[in-house]
Amino acid sequence: MSTATAPRLRTRKPTGIVPWPKILIEGPEKSGKSWTAAAFTGSNKTGQAYWLELGEDTADEYVGVPGAEYLLIDHDGSYRDILGQVEAVHAEAKRAAATKEPPVVLVVDSVSLLWRTLVNWTHERARRTPKNQSKLRRDPDAEIKPAMNLWNDAYERWARVMYLVRTMPGIVILLARGKEVAAIDGNGDPIPGTKDWRVEGHKSLAFDATVWVRLRKDGVPQIIGARSLKFEVPRDKPLEVPDFSVEKLVFGLMGCSAHSQPGVVAPELTGDLAQRWVPRVQRAAKDGLEALKKLWTEAAADERLSREELRVVRAMIERQAAELKNPEQLSDPTSDAAKLRAAAAAEQDSTSESPGDDQGADAFTTA
Repeated sequence: MSTATAPRLRTRKPTGIVPWPKILIEGPEKSGKSWTAAAFTGSNKTGQAYWLELGEDTADEYVGVPGAEYLLIDHDGSYRDILGQVEAVHAEAKRAAATKEPPVVLVVDSVSLLWRTLVNWTHERARRTPKNQSKLRRDPDAEIKPAMNLWNDAYERWARVMYLVRTMPGIVILLARGKEVAAIDGNGDPIPGTKDWRVEGHKSLAFDATVWVRLRKDGVPQIIGARSLKFEVPRDKPLEVPDFSVEKLVFGLMGCSAHSQPGVVAPELTGDLAQRWVPRVQRAAKDGLEALKKLWTEAAADERLSREELRVVRAMIERQAAELKNPEQLSDPTSDAAKLRAAAAAEQDSTSESPGDDQGADAFTTA
């Protein structure tokens, strides 16, 4: 009777390197958030800076801020295109990190309006359901509350962008709107004489940032919180920084250095190895059937893929090939996750054994 071999433990000593931060800068309108970010983009310690403008209208003008130097990212306003552009910056940041170039900088202005876009999308979807359409026909002013599954979809879209932000091997500056509001008790009622502060965005926004900075029109810049061993922010009182700048924060307080960053980027976290093949299949599909055939062979030779993962990858390739041959017969999937689910479902009806290379090639060419 054979026994399974235990996986070999792989370890390394920690380097102590301070990674590039993801900086949340929030505050009321006209408190200097965009100006502060723009002034950092031309730092001689960083590489190319990119500015992703979402619902704001300052990026073209703010290149005139002293020290500013960035490229403005074009997008069509759709979530799909915005996500694609963030993925493109992520890929460029990985390339720069791997070749020991100065860090890529990404400014997102603003994440508050990204979340607002997803909130509006959620409410619009709720109004489109047959049940709510009937309700609105009876009462056009009826209150429509989105179901939890719709909010989950919105959060999933938000989380995909934030995952790219967190894993980007470069410096990311997230600009958000923050304001003072009435404090609310456990029942949702205002607490007389007390104030609270609210940052507009998903409630996980502060957790996605390495450093949380607050700017006010009439106050000293404050660091609300930070994950850092170089300086400490008291639990009960923000750290005031009168001469605050992003460059001072990154290369001074945090102790980051362009000369000490690792050349090897941390591996991407995935649910399975098939997920990593999604962008490869999509790129190959743009090059045509021959590129997909080549990818089919490469997948078969990848010993890291389990049998089930190989089936999913092959199903993705077959679907792309079918779309190239008969695009009018297939509708585009709404997401990569949907594509994987559809591929896995299709494979459940197949035989228990994976096809041999010859059988697989025949199935592919007749797709």
